[in-house]
This record gives sequence, structure tokens and C-alpha cells, in this order.
Amino acid sequence: MTETPFTVIDLGTMAYASALEVQRSHVEEVLRSREGGVPEVGRLLLVEHAPVVTVSNRPTSAANLIATPEMLERAGVEVCATDRGGDITYHGPGQLVAYPIFDLNRVGLRIHEHMRMLESAVIRVCEGFGVSAWRDPAATGVWTRDPARPDAPDAKVCAMGVRVRKWVSMHGLAINVTTNLDHFGLIVPCGLVGRPVVSLERLLGERCPSMASVKRSLVAALADEVLERIGRDGE
Repeated sequence: MTETPFTVIDLGTMAYASALEVQRSHVEEVLRSREGGVPEVGRLLLVEHAPVVTVSNRPTSAANLIATPEMLERAGVEVCATDRGGDITYHGPGQLVAYPIFDLNRVGLRIHEHMRMLESAVIRVCEGFGVSAWRDPAATGVWTRDPARPDAPDAKVCAMGVRVRKWVSMHGLAINVTTNLDHFGLIVPCGLVGRPVVSLERLLGERCPSMASVKRSLVAALADEVLERIGRDGE
């Protein structure tokens, strides 16, 4: 991994609930660093989850789970509540999930700026592998076009949802690399009716990068984004 202003921790494959507890532990450690007078930028946790649908506490989120318990059981997908922002989403093997546990005071960001920084980093990752990607002003995340469906709306290649505690961020982003896209049919992804989901594998075929390559690219892009902001703010 490239040298970074934050610590990179690869959790491998981990159940969603276990990773959530790990996140909370790192949030506490980053807060203690700040309170001890030696604030750190933070940590970046990388993980793949076993198949899981996560449902936020937004009042309408649960209604966007369209699969029956029997369908979920057949697919081997569990359901977990989450305290992040956003709506409902799916995580599973072949999807790179990144949890930036960043001290936003140290980086000089507020919540919306943090989200735009994450989007910018993912756009750079996609473009580095030959995929044009962009923001949608009406929908958080990173979007592209699926050439196999030229008449379809823009497709989401990366979903995002965060939470902030005392200006330390948690949760983050999920890039579909070789994700089983069929599992998104169990839900209305992010509560956006009619908006498709796509993966780098769907877009690039045999040219799809490995998970290790996507990890390296994301770490480098986030490091550049953070360093740019720290330098810009004169810290």
C-alpha cells in the first residue's frame, strides 16, 4: 500500500455486525487521540462482507426490502439494522467496502464535504481503470453508464452512507467490483426506484481489476484527497 496520512487496516472478510463493532472501537481510539492533544487523521478500514442487506433507521427504509424471508434464506443473505445515513443497500463478496474513520476536524471537513471527497476519490479510481464516472446532484454515490443497457438511466457503481460522532466519521462507501448484482434485486437499492446498479466486472469484462488492485487504487486516491485538504488548510 502507498504511504498515507492515515492508517490502513485490511479486515479481510468479516460479518457486518462484527465490522460495525470494530468501527466503533476505532472511533473511540481516534477520539482519544484528539482528546489527548495528538489528533490523528484516522484509519481506513477495508473489508468484504458476507452477503447482507443493511437497513438504516430512516422511516421508509424497511419498505425498500422487497424480498420475503424465504427469498433471503434461499439467497443466503441476512438482514442487519445499521446506524449510518442513507437508506437500504446490499453488501457481499466481490464488493470493496471502505470505512474511513477520520477526524474531520483534523482534515478540515464537514459532513457534506466529506461525502464529496469520498465521491471524488472513487471517481478517480474508476477512471484509473478506464470507467467514466460522475456524481449525481440528486443522489449520493458514484454513477456511470452501463454500455449493455444504453437506454437505461445512469447506474450506481458505488454506494455511500456515513455517520459522524463528535466529528469523527464512520461507515463509508462500497464499490462493486465483482459483486453478485442479482442480490440487489432483493431490495430497492438506496430507495431509488428504477436506478440500476453495476459492477466493474459488468463494465470491463476480462479487463476487470483484481480486488487487490482496487484496494491499492482507493487507498492512493483517498490519500491524495486528504493530503490536498490538509495542505490547503495549512495544517
